[in-house]
Amino acid sequence: MGRIAILADAVANQIAAGEVVERPASVVKELVENALDAGATSITIDLEAGGRTAIAVSDDGVGMDRDDAVLAIDRHATSKIRAASDLIGVPTYGFRGEALPAIASVARFELETALAGDYGTDATSIVVEGGRLKSVDVTSRQRGTTVKVQRLFFNTPARRKFLRKPAAETRAAVAAVSLLALTRLDVAFTVTSDGRVIAKAPRVSAFADRIQSLYGRELAEGLVAVDHHAGPVSVRGFIQRPADAKPTGRKAFLFVNGRPFRDHFLVRAAEAGYRATIHPGARPTLFLSLGVPGDAVDVNVHPAKLEVRFRDRRFVEQCVEEAVRHALGGIDAAAVVRPWFAASGRVAEGSPTPPPAFTDRPSDAAAPSLFEGRPGGDMDPDALFAHGDFLQVFNTYIVMQTPDGLAIVDQHSAHERVLFEQAMKHLTGEGAPSQRLLLPITVDLEPQELEAVSHSRELLNAIGFEAEEFGGRSLVIHAVPNPHPRFDARRCFEEVVADLARGRFGGWNNELERFAATYACRAAIKAGHVLEPRETRTLLNRLFACELPPHDVHGRPTIVQLPKEELERRFGRG
Repeated sequence: MGRIAILADAVANQIAAGEVVERPASVVKELVENALDAGATSITIDLEAGGRTAIAVSDDGVGMDRDDAVLAIDRHATSKIRAASDLIGVPTYGFRGEALPAIASVARFELETALAGDYGTDATSIVVEGGRLKSVDVTSRQRGTTVKVQRLFFNTPARRKFLRKPAAETRAAVAAVSLLALTRLDVAFTVTSDGRVIAKAPRVSAFADRIQSLYGRELAEGLVAVDHHAGPVSVRGFIQRPADAKPTGRKAFLFVNGRPFRDHFLVRAAEAGYRATIHPGARPTLFLSLGVPGDAVDVNVHPAKLEVRFRDRRFVEQCVEEAVRHALGGIDAAAVVRPWFAASGRVAEGSPTPPPAFTDRPSDAAAPSLFEGRPGGDMDPDALFAHGDFLQVFNTYIVMQTPDGLAIVDQHSAHERVLFEQAMKHLTGEGAPSQRLLLPITVDLEPQELEAVSHSRELLNAIGFEAEEFGGRSLVIHAVPNPHPRFDARRCFEEVVADLARGRFGGWNNELERFAATYACRAAIKAGHVLEPRETRTLLNRLFACELPPHDVHGRPTIVQLPKEELERRFGRG
């Protein structure tokens, strides 16, 4: 008897604080979310020593009267929901009613708030210290609310020891504000640290402008718009061009119905959409906003609301992958000459910019879009460049005029993309036609290369190579593929086998894609090859009939855009 007891409110609040208040950035996140739910149009966050000493969040939201302000610091007090049914599709950021009392239980907490028209008369000031209510007074202020949090974790020194240095805590707080700023373009955010403004995001009308204000012009210029719908699910936002993706420094932001959340598997799904366009070690930056029916997602599965649960997760992951894949297939995903190109001239809110049509005329007359001629479509891709003007320069690049400037194609990377997609069809279909040799080719291989041939014999056959052991370390090749007139079958076979034996494409998870990329890299025409006009025309037609023409299999661009506006500016016409 007497072993079980009801926890005191102060203890319960401190336990809740352990779930929702990990560090100063957690406090900033909760208070800014409350400000957004209060209808604020301007929010200011002031930090001292990274929030270790003090945090103040001020807004111009609806404010509270005296009774509501006092009630707000009680646990589970909320204006967001009234019944359990309200949790379905809850549109607000905060709704559990735990944040304010949890914060107040581990800090010195001050709240000043006023309704519209209360300035100088009925504004309320409340002070709570370590969970104990100290005072409720009348003060004066304009409409809105200011929450000050001082000496965070003063009464839980063990937790205070885990706080990092002020600079690290400041970065974490700025990251929390930036994430929320991405969800509300109509709200202005300002962050100061020790009296100095360190982040500012004014109100904007376009998502791309908010990205640029938070993360800089260079990142914004390397983004491609995403706009994809599948059934009740929509995926919109921006993703990084494959040519700009790096192994480190990536940002991956996910939102569902305007709410930020974390989901490793959805990030993996987005990365799957990049397959065969980036190096396996590269990690592209993502800003993806999902729209789903309210009853198809549960946002009440994490104390800090950092995770959500989808009713049909597999379908959502498929939609994300398809959205990324579709966005990467447009000419907008091709690399752009920088730093000349301004993001404001390329990225617009809403649907992605339609891919421009190439034309051989220097006018704005209509021309067929290259991207209408996808495999299986009604358009004959051979007609796209039947009368096009192009120029091979340095025996490596093909230069063409577009309505918006110039496009420069790398002939090796372009052919690599063509051969990769063809090889994938052969590897998953009936196989490629091969050319029987009147005089078989004999090659000598290292033991590990012979093992690679044995392991990949069916794949080699599928792309057109037929080889058999001849004794010792020798193989005899009886048939070869014929991807282009300059194809060196012996060299290609030896290089492919060497790559397979040494794991050059070992980072690829999919064996078929790894093999197809190896073959495409080795079989493609090389830089320095002089192309006849007919060969150039055929290459361009085949490139723009691919699924992902702007990218090769290494993460390099096949196409670079030079905008007309930049040319005009350079020549003093802009």
